[in-house]
Amino acid sequence: MNEIRPLTMARNAVDATALALLPEAAIVIETIDDRIVHSNPKARHLLAGSATDGGRFSEYVESDLAEFIVFLDELAYRGEAWTRKVAIERQNGDTVGVEIRGRRLAPDSSLVLLLFLNLEELRRHERAMEAEQLQREGLMGWRRAQEFFSELEFQNQLILNAAGEGIYGVNTKGQATFVNRAAQEMLGWDTDDLLGKSIHDIIHHHHSDGSAYHAHDCPIYRSFRFEQVARVEDELFWRKDGKPIQVEYVSTPIYNQKVLAGAVVIFRDVTERKLSERKLHDALIEVAELRDRLEQENAYLQEAITNERAHHDVIGRSPAIRQLLAKIELVAPTDAPVFITGETGAGKAIVASAIHKDSSRKRRPLIQFRCGSISRRSIEAELFGQLGGADGTAGDNSGALELAHGGTLFLEDVCELPLDLQGDLLRALQDRKFKRIGDTHSRNLNLRVIASSAKDIEQEVAVGHFREDLLLFLGVFPIHCTPLRDRREDIPDLAAHILAIACERLNRKPPIITERTMNALMNYHWPGNVRELRNVIERAAIVSTGSKLIVEIGGERSNGDTGRTVRTEREMQQEIRANLVAALRETNGRVAGKEGAATLLGMKPTTVYSRMEKFRIEQHEWNA
Repeated sequence: MNEIRPLTMARNAVDATALALLPEAAIVIETIDDRIVHSNPKARHLLAGSATDGGRFSEYVESDLAEFIVFLDELAYRGEAWTRKVAIERQNGDTVGVEIRGRRLAPDSSLVLLLFLNLEELRRHERAMEAEQLQREGLMGWRRAQEFFSELEFQNQLILNAAGEGIYGVNTKGQATFVNRAAQEMLGWDTDDLLGKSIHDIIHHHHSDGSAYHAHDCPIYRSFRFEQVARVEDELFWRKDGKPIQVEYVSTPIYNQKVLAGAVVIFRDVTERKLSERKLHDALIEVAELRDRLEQENAYLQEAITNERAHHDVIGRSPAIRQLLAKIELVAPTDAPVFITGETGAGKAIVASAIHKDSSRKRRPLIQFRCGSISRRSIEAELFGQLGGADGTAGDNSGALELAHGGTLFLEDVCELPLDLQGDLLRALQDRKFKRIGDTHSRNLNLRVIASSAKDIEQEVAVGHFREDLLLFLGVFPIHCTPLRDRREDIPDLAAHILAIACERLNRKPPIITERTMNALMNYHWPGNVRELRNVIERAAIVSTGSKLIVEIGGERSNGDTGRTVRTEREMQQEIRANLVAALRETNGRVAGKEGAATLLGMKPTTVYSRMEKFRIEQHEWNA
């Protein structure tokens, strides 16, 4: 912008005489109410004599009013601005292209000084100056620059060609003046392709996204236009074969006897380095994903550790148990799918754990997935995982399949799996690949699968509740868990084992299991199998404050004594608490609902919650 003498202002008043002395058309406007405060004669001439002080300026820029408002916003923010996007519309119908230069007259003032330069006049002046400059310089300027670069190339040819970096020079018109050997090898262009031609149009014409890269935006051109060094770490140069290479370069202006002659560009091919950086970045992302998965595995294992570890051992000496152990020993070293059947509480999870602990995957986790414990949508998310953002989730969640990668997946109550998800599961197990919900990326799968069911699986297939092809995949090696009533000889060992664990947790000496008590345990039919036995023994361990174990099964109490039949209030409360813990253990901590502890106890859920609070029952007690 032409230098303007400071205008004397007092409360936003402008000296109209000073304005009239300006060589350009000038107008002072009040931006708040769109009012022309002052205009000089040249401005009135520009507007075809129609400008009057006090009139509205927006009438002259109606077609480009939006651009003019953008210009005023920039002016208000920066204090000064210019634009060529707004044309002046005279009242006689003519349109004049102008360059508007504006300056705010004071920091807090709404008065703005606008200078108008007629673009047509500017172009005439530029053409006149170019003609004059060409006439003055003639061929001397070109020869001087050519001689300078020729001398430079001659003196430094050996050094330039020995350099490992690509080097080329350009004159002030952007034409290549020399190119070293390394640059030719990197770009595939030879000197005949480049010398004397606009090198930007040959090697620097487009961005990586395919959009045009205009020369006026190029840092190399700015080097000799504004005489500044440009350092760029990540751009593209285009090879002769049409392929891009990633480069970093430094563009430095050069001078001939203090006269700007052009620029020299030194660049290197960093394509391999950038590729390595991307691979490293991807590897770090993969490491982060693995870390997240390990953290989730750890959380799962921490929860699993809260269950009593000894309960994972197969206890007993009956023929059924010996046959079961033989099957476990036979199948454990393989990766064959195992299908475990048996009544509820018969120890299917214990068998699955024993198979995993004797397998080659024992160093990886055994992931237990209860197929019927949650809703259909939740089952899909918990099984396959979910990508962050799907269904409003905040972060990525690994599913049971991903957590079991490298280890073993135990599908408990697999018959409860929704029919449509059975097909997805079969496909994932067969293809050894799966996708999280909301993800398009397939993940590899390497696991051993063990399934269990308390229902008649053949009947489930017959009525169409379970896919036959999935059963064929899972049922390679079937194992049946014999109910406890059919192997009563194991009850003494099981009872002693469970009692020892319960008393260790309660930090008390194990009471004696009398013959009468053991007979009561042996004669009971145990519809809940080992799980029911565990609940009875653990409840008895809590209420037995004396030297003998007091058990209650089937509504009858046995303690090995015939004298004492009345229980104290404290013993009653202990039994109520133990019974509540047993119900919570039976329902995996669920209180409400059809399969909740409240239904099992015949109480309202609010009553159960109240008693849990009263007895201070904590989660680790029903997880134990």
